[in-house]
Order: sequence, then structure tokens, then C-alpha cells
Amino acid sequence: MQTYVALLYSIILGEGRRVVMSDLKTMAEGLGLKNPRTLVATGNLVFEARVADITRLEQRLETAFEKTFGRHVVIIVRTAEDWLKLAAGNPFPAESAETGDQVAVRVMRKPASADGVAALQAYAAEDEKVASVDGDIWVVFSRERPSSRLLAAMNHKRLGIGTARNWNTVWRLAEMVGRMGSRAVGQ
Repeated sequence: MQTYVALLYSIILGEGRRVVMSDLKTMAEGLGLKNPRTLVATGNLVFEARVADITRLEQRLETAFEKTFGRHVVIIVRTAEDWLKLAAGNPFPAESAETGDQVAVRVMRKPASADGVAALQAYAAEDEKVASVDGDIWVVFSRERPSSRLLAAMNHKRLGIGTARNWNTVWRLAEMVGRMGSRAVGQ
């Protein structure tokens, strides 16, 4: 068995409708995924499954989500090992320790191009930072500006399919994955 992290992109279903995390867990169980757990109500799912092709796993989850909730949502899956590597590769540890909600990573389905990441620099304010690590895009957003031009520039058309999570969420998912991995080893 392998532990996986699944990140749902924009799970807003429309006026008066939302994805209840217990329903997301039930959907995962219906696919035969083991020990599904969610983190906050923004579409973070950790589960165990037989070792599988990531693309097929993403497709299975997206198809089940559309069938269950009536809307297509992009779902990006990473193995536990890859998630822990992503968290360990945070290029902004000092900023993350200070203001974890202002540091985010856009987790990409396919690595972002160097040109696309470089182009983001033009949208960054003086007190904002951008870095690419293994094709994912890390950003430190400004505390001084409630709306960043950088956030709007980090879209699918410019960079490809991805979804952002702040450092607090990245770290908590890494903790969940670590606990699940150590529990699975002990079984």
C-alpha cells in the first residue's frame, strides 16, 4: 500500500452548494481507497491505495467527483514521498516560520516551464518572492497588499494545471502523511 495526497482545485460547486468533507471521504471509500482523511474544508485528501499510476488515479478521482458532486474538478495527486519532498524543498523557510499563511506553493500537474515562472517576476511586488522547485511554484505574498497581482498571474492559461496551498496546509498534510506512513509500517 502507498499513501497519497490529493488536492482538489476550486471545489466551489455553485450558490448554496458545497463539498462536505465527509462526503468526499465516502466517495474515496467507494473507489476502494483506504483510510481516507481530509484536512480543512478546501479539498485536501490523504488516503492509502495500492501502488498506482498517478495519472490514472487522478482520472479515477476526477470521474468519481463529477459523478458524486455533479461538477468536474481538477485533482492533483502526489505520493507521500513526493509530498514530503515538496515540503522539505520549501525555498522560503524563514518566511514560512514567520507567516505561513503568506507563503504558498502552486502544485503543478506537469512541471511549470522556466519561462513561465520567470514571467511571474514581472507581477511580483517588491516585498513578494517567486521560486520554482522541481516544477512547482513557491511564492511569498505581501502582507501589505490585500490583493496581489501575482496571484492573478498564477493561472492555468499561463502556467498549466495546478492548485495552490499555503505553507500551513502543506505542513499539516506532511504531518498527516508522516503519521500514516509510520502507522502503515507498524502494521
